[in-house]
Amino acid sequence: MFFYSKQETTHATSRFYFVCGAATGDEIPFSYIEATGRGPSRWGQLDPKWKACGDGKLQSPIDLHHQSTKVSPQLGGLQIGYKPANATIVSRGRDIMVQWKGDGAGNITTNGTSYNLQHCHWHSPSEHTINGRRYDLELHMVHGNSQGETAVIGILYKYGKPDPFLSWLFPYIKSVTKQEKDLQIVDPREIKFGSRKYYRYVGSLSVPPCTEGVVWTVIKKVRKVSKAQVQALRDAVDYGFQENARPIQPLYGRAVYLYKPLQIGMLP
Repeated sequence: MFFYSKQETTHATSRFYFVCGAATGDEIPFSYIEATGRGPSRWGQLDPKWKACGDGKLQSPIDLHHQSTKVSPQLGGLQIGYKPANATIVSRGRDIMVQWKGDGAGNITTNGTSYNLQHCHWHSPSEHTINGRRYDLELHMVHGNSQGETAVIGILYKYGKPDPFLSWLFPYIKSVTKQEKDLQIVDPREIKFGSRKYYRYVGSLSVPPCTEGVVWTVIKKVRKVSKAQVQALRDAVDYGFQENARPIQPLYGRAVYLYKPLQIGMLP
């Protein structure tokens, strides 16, 4: 359980929301609001295990800028082997997560390594930016393997027509709680990419402990989502986490690649 207090100054734009967690197992020990003293700039100081959040050199998210990307058709198209599997939905307080059971939802193969799909969750606004522009929503599809390695696919969204996958999930999001709810069979292939082009770089988890070595694939095409869908995701998280995007992190000379197929085929 959380106890909340709000402090406002007389200036309309100077509002600070303080989240004070009780000492319970579901406490969220970090914030996205700097005024709490537990915001992103302080994450690396909140727990010794989170040191990478403060001094890591491979942190995420980053700005995917055309001037710092290298076109690389040699990366090859995404090798995706998703399939329908049992899944649950739950509010983690900081976000909404759809989690597939076991390894039943299939995998992706990246750089010759296979990663099983584990779960997906949303950030609003987007965490990654493209040429300095931040979008309205970002979906993360998180994968892992038996060696403890992580690969994430990111999909960015801007306001427009409703996203079909979120339309199907909408009733569940409106009633989601911190107790897992069974969704029966969920087909991850319903999460549309819309493009074969993607950015690739090595980064980190974008929340504590900010573990580095994560292989990131961010789809170049920005898809559409409705304002009502984004608002539902924001309404379903804890107070103070309606905006749950970490600030852009320094690149520190990292290579960022853009995959463009030599022959694009049917997808743009």
